[in-house]
Amino acid sequence: MNMNTTKCIIIEQEIKPGIRAIQAGPEDKEAVNALMVQAAAWLQSKGSKQWHELLAGEDKHGVIDAIDRGDVFIFKQDDIVAGMVILQQHASSWDRSLWGEEGHEPAVYLHRLAINREFGGEQLGSAILQWAEHGVRFPDKDRVRLDCIASVPALNQLYSGAGFTYKGQTPSGFNLYEKMQPSAR
Repeated sequence: MNMNTTKCIIIEQEIKPGIRAIQAGPEDKEAVNALMVQAAAWLQSKGSKQWHELLAGEDKHGVIDAIDRGDVFIFKQDDIVAGMVILQQHASSWDRSLWGEEGHEPAVYLHRLAINREFGGEQLGSAILQWAEHGVRFPDKDRVRLDCIASVPALNQLYSGAGFTYKGQTPSGFNLYEKMQPSAR
């Protein structure tokens, strides 16, 4: 990894039996991109336009750059990428547009949680959310923040069911959630 990698401590190597957490490196870029495209195609098959730009080869979240920064974590079973998530230590312009200009210093921003469809129905998304809370630590950060489309009940149930606190809805139709990390309570 390059010199700009995110400094973190992975406390829990295994998030479920046989599935381990790894900070993604340059060698993972192709697999991560393939997983995101697979997730976008699956969402489209369910009638959602979420992440549709990935199907046209465009990534508005800059996941490849996020890998270079050390913000992407993958979850592997043997050599198969079962899931991924971005955990950013710095608020992006998107985060600032949703959360406002203040209060970003103690937060890690969770984006692009994606599950390989081969692992669908195994509660891997919930396991990744638990891991983001308990399994990794970032210096000077005490909370995880995320946003999701307000009109997608399954996503909102996933986040509220994982114990994230609903912090409100933006005028643009996104719900905001936050969870303090255990050592910060």
